[in-house]
Amino acid sequence: MYQLIDKFIESAKEMDDDIFPFMANKKEFVEGKNSVYYSGPYWDDSEARELIHSIMKGKWLSSGEKVNKFEREFSRMFKFDHSVMVNSGSSANLVMIAALKKYFDWQDGDEIIVCTCGFPTTIAPVVQAGLKPVFVDIEWEDLNWNLDQVAESITDRTVAVFSSPVLGNPYDVDRLVEICNTNNIKLIADNCDSLGSKWKGNYLTEKAVAASCSFYPAHHICTIEGGMVSSNIKEIVDLARSYAWWGRGCYCVGQQNLLSNGVCGKRFSNWLENDTVVDHKYVFGVRGYNLKPLDLQGSVGSVQLLKFDEIHSLRRSNKERIQKALESIDGVRVVNERPDAETSWFGVPIVCEDNNLKRSLVAYLEENKIQTRNYFAGNILLHPGYRDLGKASDYPNANQVLDKVFFLGCSPTINEKMLTYIEKVIGNYVSN
Repeated sequence: MYQLIDKFIESAKEMDDDIFPFMANKKEFVEGKNSVYYSGPYWDDSEARELIHSIMKGKWLSSGEKVNKFEREFSRMFKFDHSVMVNSGSSANLVMIAALKKYFDWQDGDEIIVCTCGFPTTIAPVVQAGLKPVFVDIEWEDLNWNLDQVAESITDRTVAVFSSPVLGNPYDVDRLVEICNTNNIKLIADNCDSLGSKWKGNYLTEKAVAASCSFYPAHHICTIEGGMVSSNIKEIVDLARSYAWWGRGCYCVGQQNLLSNGVCGKRFSNWLENDTVVDHKYVFGVRGYNLKPLDLQGSVGSVQLLKFDEIHSLRRSNKERIQKALESIDGVRVVNERPDAETSWFGVPIVCEDNNLKRSLVAYLEENKIQTRNYFAGNILLHPGYRDLGKASDYPNANQVLDKVFFLGCSPTINEKMLTYIEKVIGNYVSN
């Protein structure tokens, strides 16, 4: 079957020069004609082949053996005992927080400390779970949260801190772990932007009770969409899976089945309260959702993991190259990693001395087809859906982010010709 798939892919590429525009085998970059996107899937024929094979084989279309395999491979690579794949990084945060609340018996109104600045998916799940987000400001030097404020914000209702390093760049992990241990609270990691980032040689997530990850096309690896919840505590991952699978507690997949006909041998061993025997596939222990991924996403994930070391290395080298070019602009500062960190950069964080410089530079880059992004939401409390959670004015550093901060991509899809072009455009900006 793979030979047929290869023939199809080759014929498709011959018919259309634009096939696979984001992939490693994409057409030649032309200055002034093609855009330099800040990110995109780092795919080639291998991912396309697996997608087509998964569809044509058709044994599992929804979550099945491929997803199960990817979960195990992901856990091994990133030093977890257990992982569950879901349909997005946002869903990963949603079911992770719900699972942690139930496992640790957190009560409505218990507090989780979050950063004011970033993306709403570290905040919305806290509220949706009936917990209270407690906000802290950022440090202007590295844009990560202020750890002094984290320590000062702990009360007798605090149960956890929910970390999300800025564009993958680690904060002082040792200090945060010390704060958590001293106060007997949990460290939860939103790892969606920082897959592969390390602190003193260890993944950022190794000290966390649970961690989430995203496989959206802009992120480190891409499964079209997708996310992961990981933990060394099996019960937490089991709960997260249950919340993602309607609330059921059975996930018989592939070799986990006990009977030759593919049916679990314990399928009819459950009783409800009235002594009615019930198929355990339809026993619902929590009020859950349907957040399952597709098996074809799992198949792509396994291929992407094989490329992860290359992806990590290219993101680091691309960031260094772009940073060097930006240093020629007066009033511009690129955020560096800490000495103990090895950052798997999501993007190149750029701080401008004032909003006029930011507007000018962003406009020039965009006019020259170099894509930029704001640092996400800036202060989340400025946004209509979150204003009721706190006063934006209490967080002065976060309030500057939208005026002075943006980022460029450093994705592995940005090749040598694109890097040379970025350097040229930045040089022209300086000379003009």
